[in-house]
Amino acid sequence: MSVYFNETHNQARETARQFVTRHILPHINDWEEAGEFPRSLYLQAGEAGLLGIGFPEALGGMGEGDIFLKVVVSEELMRSTSGGLVASLGSLDIGLPPVAKWAKPHIKESIVPAVLRGEKISALAITEPGGGSDVANLRTRAVRDGDHYVVNGSKTFITSGHRADHYTVAVRTGGEGHAGISLLLIDRDTPGFTRGKNLKKMGWWASDTAELFFDNCRVPADRLIGAENAGFIAIMSNFLQERLMLAIMAYTTAEIALEASLEYARNREAFGRTIDRFQVTRHKLVDMATQVDIAKEYTYRCAALMQAGKNPIKQVAMAKNFSVEVCEMVTREAVQIFGGMGYMRESVVERLYRDAKILSIGGGTTEIMKELIAKQMKL
Repeated sequence: MSVYFNETHNQARETARQFVTRHILPHINDWEEAGEFPRSLYLQAGEAGLLGIGFPEALGGMGEGDIFLKVVVSEELMRSTSGGLVASLGSLDIGLPPVAKWAKPHIKESIVPAVLRGEKISALAITEPGGGSDVANLRTRAVRDGDHYVVNGSKTFITSGHRADHYTVAVRTGGEGHAGISLLLIDRDTPGFTRGKNLKKMGWWASDTAELFFDNCRVPADRLIGAENAGFIAIMSNFLQERLMLAIMAYTTAEIALEASLEYARNREAFGRTIDRFQVTRHKLVDMATQVDIAKEYTYRCAALMQAGKNPIKQVAMAKNFSVEVCEMVTREAVQIFGGMGYMRESVVERLYRDAKILSIGGGTTEIMKELIAKQMKL
């Protein structure tokens, strides 16, 4: 085990591992094919204490500040072999932090504990059709009308978008650019708010992804999260941990693909010997293992900086890009090692290969990360 983890982390890892073994792995292939998993899994995860990590104890969480507690649980949940399931089960980690930090006390007290118990589902709604990573120019508008905001616009590619109960929605309340953006908490039964069908995707099949539509949707003014026109700062503060989690998803996906490849190579025979006896295969596996270790250790270093109270924007962006590149390479080579079997849906590496691609897009594309890194380098 890495020097970054203590006994508390090891216990949390074991709890998450048992949860995955008992509640997810026996069903994951069926859930992937069905394109969804039971809502009851949120309740089971809440009961196991897996949803409250990083949230205040006063709101029903496990406490704030221990980044590595989140790291170990995220790694073990990815052992489900389904990035889509992990993304949907963990949508509260991007939808709920602004509520827990900046919503009015009576709002956070009524919303946060139920989500952490798994009784309700939280989602974050930022991306818009035609907008992509250009967050500062979002078009969904909210106009103040007495004790309400009237919201018009749409969102797309929203994880947990179809069945969430509470949506943290980025809206334009002011002028153009980042200074005119606010966050509103919108409930699923709010008049004027509708959800589109569950979107079909290349990967992350088990995740719930949808379009959202706001047609003169009236939202109580006390659902404003933080100050009006200060939403962009909240969005940016959320991105650091989201990108760290995506780096974790990437190197863990690669690690699972590597492990599957090692086992397959040790057992698959060709030309009278197992394929791990061929130098070309051994060297391929060595390269895969080297890249996975580097990605993992660098991401741990970024987590340590965050744990120390730093704001490693550049390093986390680098970790995300590097881990994603490693993930795409390792899953591609895993399919190649498996040969024809790697192209079959019954093979885990086929799923890992499909799921890998979204990681270079979500949380800010690889290209956006490079621009962010360049800015931090003052280029």
